[in-house]
Amino acid sequence: MGKTTGFMEYERIEEGYRPVPERLKHYREFVVGLDEPQAKVQAARCMDCGTPFCNNGCPVNNIIPDFNDLVYQSDWQSAWAVLDSTNNFPEFTGRICPAPCEAACVLNVNDDPVGIKSIEHAIIDRAWAEGWVAPRLAKHKTGKRVAVVGSGPAGMAAAQQLARVGHDVTLFEKNDRVGGLLRYGIPDFKMEKSHIDRRVAQMQAEGVTIRTGVVIGAKDDPLGKGSRVTNWAKETITPGQLQQDFDAVLITAGAEQSRDLPVPGRELDGIHFAMEFLPQQNKVNAGDKVKGQLRADGKHVIVIGGGDTGSDCVGTSNRHGAASVTQFELMPQPPVQENRPMTWPYWPYKLRTSSSHEEGCEREFAISTKEFVGEKGKVTGLKTVRVEWKDGKMIEVPGSEQVLKADLVLLAMGFVSPVSPVLEAFGVEKDARGNARASTDFDGGYATNVPKVFAAGDVRRGQSLVVWAIREGRQAARAVDEFLMGFSDLPR
Repeated sequence: MGKTTGFMEYERIEEGYRPVPERLKHYREFVVGLDEPQAKVQAARCMDCGTPFCNNGCPVNNIIPDFNDLVYQSDWQSAWAVLDSTNNFPEFTGRICPAPCEAACVLNVNDDPVGIKSIEHAIIDRAWAEGWVAPRLAKHKTGKRVAVVGSGPAGMAAAQQLARVGHDVTLFEKNDRVGGLLRYGIPDFKMEKSHIDRRVAQMQAEGVTIRTGVVIGAKDDPLGKGSRVTNWAKETITPGQLQQDFDAVLITAGAEQSRDLPVPGRELDGIHFAMEFLPQQNKVNAGDKVKGQLRADGKHVIVIGGGDTGSDCVGTSNRHGAASVTQFELMPQPPVQENRPMTWPYWPYKLRTSSSHEEGCEREFAISTKEFVGEKGKVTGLKTVRVEWKDGKMIEVPGSEQVLKADLVLLAMGFVSPVSPVLEAFGVEKDARGNARASTDFDGGYATNVPKVFAAGDVRRGQSLVVWAIREGRQAARAVDEFLMGFSDLPR
């Protein structure tokens, strides 16, 4: 490495945030990235550890020590080339990935890990600013046609990879814009949608045809009974049509079915899934008019679910001007510091405080909702009870029941399965969790039981991270290319 003693000489440098009062006034990104000298110092902390666990900790296997060294040497263009070789969209992961690579950093055994995510963020922002990110056109066309169903990060990555080796790719999306939950699930203050838009422009220049407002399903019931209706869908195409018109079909439709909370009072007005609440604000930010938008102005908001989606609801509610925001988590409060000798290099169990929490939020742990209470059909509060865990079982704490005030309740307890009946329409077999059954084996990877139909991303593995979606999209693209051509030069 360029600075073999850097990890002993320099401290970890965190990315900064704009002041809370300032950032609560808008929905733009507020992270202050590392400048060039800071990035160089942070890269110098990368150890010559011999076995870079960070590479395997990263789902896309970013070649992290190499781009760290290149940043230290001020060779930013080469650093970008190394990063680009494994990750189609570093501007996504550099902003919203939880950075499992940093958990696996060897320095994290007994010190603060290298700020890998912040370095990645700095590299890709520099690459866009310098004009290094450009369309990569295929050297020749194969004459093969591929349909990719779903335009989240898995679908985008797969479509881009397949277009770059010469296939004619059409990317289908049921919503009015490309991006999946990147577009309508991640708030703009965490990732502005201009990052998606410029990647879409790049993909179109590379030959990807994009069709939005298209639902893939049965003509008589395209979205399935009880599915969340998309009012921007303009066209329905049957699986039979796709199988007839394309040489291969890759399903990357995500896993958007929200986990419900079926307790008494669930029917009361004012109780909504996070994925009803968050997309509306993103559409407003994009300049759309949303009739009857769900808003938290002046309301006492309770967010049920302690993960990232819940945190996004907290940040959005505060920007609306909520009177109070409380976030529930069923599990006990994690320790502030993880047990590193026990967990390294795996993802540690510890308390995580997001930027949204810092903007104003009460956090309640080991609490369960027993009932929603209300008046005149509207929710006014939650009847809760404290819980503790013994021998793997949840036990209510006697005498701990209470009623907490709530005008708006947001359910952010994760996702359980694909939301649309696209799998049923194709006849794709499902696993025990309702996801597409498709193996990741090298031989025939990502293929479903239906001839020439593949599946990847959350629709196959279940709810997961953006970086895992990109990995699956890239790997599935190679599998599809091998199926069509008998071999593939795409990286796995």
